[in-house]
Formats: sequence, structure tokens, C-alpha cells
Amino acid sequence: MPTHKFRIGQMVTYRPAVRGQDAPVGAYMIIARLPQSEGTGEFEYRIRNLNEEHERVAHESELRGR
Repeated sequence: MPTHKFRIGQMVTYRPAVRGQDAPVGAYMIIARLPQSEGTGEFEYRIRNLNEEHERVAHESELRGR
């Protein structure tokens, strides 16, 4: 059974798959682990940049451990 690669509270680097997406470059914190996406089969995560108020949802393939 597949498992999540990242843990809650871990710092990661986010690289959005969609070019031109308005997302700050730099460190993000994993806020929550979400189930696998039905479309891609990848795990998703709720992440937050330390310089933003809101959270984002990212696929596991868009994240790199720090």
C-alpha cells in the first residue's frame, strides 16, 4: 500500500507543475496530508508558505524535501 512521502510540519520546496502559477518560490510547510487524487493517483498535501496567509494544495510530485 502506498504511503505519504512527507510528514506534517516538514519543510519542503514547492515547484508547481503549471508554469505561470502565481506561487512564491521558497520554503513551504506541510499543514495536512490529503488522500490520493482520483485523477492522478498521487497523494496531495495542504501547504503554506511562511510569507502568505492562505494555504495551497499540492501534488506529491510538486514537492521536494529540504
